[in-house]
Amino acid sequence: MQVNLSALETEQRNKNSENIDTMETEDILRVINREDKKVAGVVEGVIPQITKVVDEACRRIQRGGRIFYIGAGTSGRLGVLDASECPPTYGVEPTLVQGIIAGGPQALVRSQEGAEDDMEQAGRDLKARGLNGSDTVVGLAASGRTPYVVGGLEYAGKIGAFTAAVSCVRGAEISRHAEVPIEAVVGPEVVTGSTRMKSGTAQKLILNMISTAVMIHCGKVYRNLMVDVQPTNAKLVERARRIISESSGCGYEKAAALLEASGRNVKVAICMALTGLSKEKCAEILAGNGGNISRAIRSLTGKRP
Repeated sequence: MQVNLSALETEQRNKNSENIDTMETEDILRVINREDKKVAGVVEGVIPQITKVVDEACRRIQRGGRIFYIGAGTSGRLGVLDASECPPTYGVEPTLVQGIIAGGPQALVRSQEGAEDDMEQAGRDLKARGLNGSDTVVGLAASGRTPYVVGGLEYAGKIGAFTAAVSCVRGAEISRHAEVPIEAVVGPEVVTGSTRMKSGTAQKLILNMISTAVMIHCGKVYRNLMVDVQPTNAKLVERARRIISESSGCGYEKAAALLEASGRNVKVAICMALTGLSKEKCAEILAGNGGNISRAIRSLTGKRP
């Protein structure tokens, strides 16, 4: 795939940092910070497209679908990072949100730059994960033209998976291979072509928004609390106790007791605190509402507590 790199916004020279190599440390940092401030505004401009991705991904998850992020280099690492944080944060299976990086797991710690040029490999990687028509595939490429990502989106489209593309240039090649293109054009980097900077930040923000909104719709959040947190270490046990206390208004000691009485299931403990029902009854009610505690509580009270 041939491309004129000089035409890409990610490869342009940034006039605000042309003399950065002669600056004192504080001035360097202020230049970087001023450029970083621009990223959130750019992401705000693509919220309508992100909304479409979240809503369709949720619809597909309801019928057994999953989310796959595919990318190379920094983009691939960001996808793997976002996917890997979903299980400990929201208690979901590791297969629900998956990150695939060109070059395989070794590319996470050591660059495998040539891997991004293989247009067929992403399809093979997705096929190995059992990609099907109920799934969602989000292609990530700051430059918008990574062959690995293009090939993965083409494969996903052929089997009926929903496809989205996240890039940081206008008219991205990957946009033409996705049902929903997201082009967050953050402009030239402080160091020309170093897309781990503003472009990476934009992609991280977008992935945060996608996974967080999906998890909220899946009932993994009560009000703004992570009610499916897994209390697997001392810090998370303490967080679970605080979540139970804050969401129900009960005292800390009672929250700690409810956590243990619920079998360390935070949502069951919250239901017990709010309703006074048994562990078994709360578990039954939650199961009947797809694990969504907001719906479960409303089914009992007719309103949100």
